[in-house]
Amino acid sequence: MAEIIQKDGTWTFDGDALRLTPGRDKNVSLLRKTLGELSVPLGALAGISFEQGKKSGRLRLRLRDGADPLLQATGGKLAEPNDPYQLTVESDRYGVAEYVVDEVRDALLLDQVPAGPVDGYLLPGPSVPLSVSAGDGTASFDGEHVRLEWNWKTEDSKSAAGGRSLALTDLTTVEWHPAVGLENGYLRFTVRGAETKAPPKYDPNSVELWGFKKDPLMALVAAAVQARLPHPTASPEAAQAAERPAAIAPEDDHDALLRRLRELGDLHRSGILTDEEFATAKRAVLKRM
Repeated sequence: MAEIIQKDGTWTFDGDALRLTPGRDKNVSLLRKTLGELSVPLGALAGISFEQGKKSGRLRLRLRDGADPLLQATGGKLAEPNDPYQLTVESDRYGVAEYVVDEVRDALLLDQVPAGPVDGYLLPGPSVPLSVSAGDGTASFDGEHVRLEWNWKTEDSKSAAGGRSLALTDLTTVEWHPAVGLENGYLRFTVRGAETKAPPKYDPNSVELWGFKKDPLMALVAAAVQARLPHPTASPEAAQAAERPAAIAPEDDHDALLRRLRELGDLHRSGILTDEEFATAKRAVLKRM
């Protein structure tokens, strides 16, 4: 086992997974503290590096594209302090950091883990229920519905209709973007059949963000939703297959879900769904059982 303990956090590698635990130091970001401990399976890693500096160094993990819903939802826009896959290393622990790098690299080589993209999430995303207040509203997610509620700072035309309840099955995409300079950020949900190019300030399916302390926490809501949407690499057929069980039966209707599994098997055997698409759709059905 390889382990490095720092004020910024602790990374522990047991050969199968790298456990990332944020530190309790006051300089550790609110997002990392709220996200908590992460267990990153070896198969989700594309690489690891260590950069030395005069006063401190930095360990960095590179995940395979499509492995983590948080990175997928934020599009690589998380600032360094909020990135859970970086660790600040004090100069007297450079040797330990290099040892961790060697151990992880050796394991990747021995297991012949490819560095290419994956077709399914290998990390679960933030746990639910989850609720965050920032910018002009509050976004809550219970695993099935997104609830948007507005505050006194919300544009009148946006808040006039009251709060919004968006079913997960009606969402096609979710996106988080931080405030940069004079440009405000946002958490945006795209609803099937109601796509819009309206600015977040006026979009009733968006929360506008102004660059304050809690803004990054909206990325956790985005990641929790992203983890439950069809994977970006899934074909339209697989995405529809994954969504259909929720539309035709309640979660406790096992007969309907079993019928859907048989339908998926038929689609797979006939060649309409590939192995990967079938596996994605099947996992979605099994979760509802």
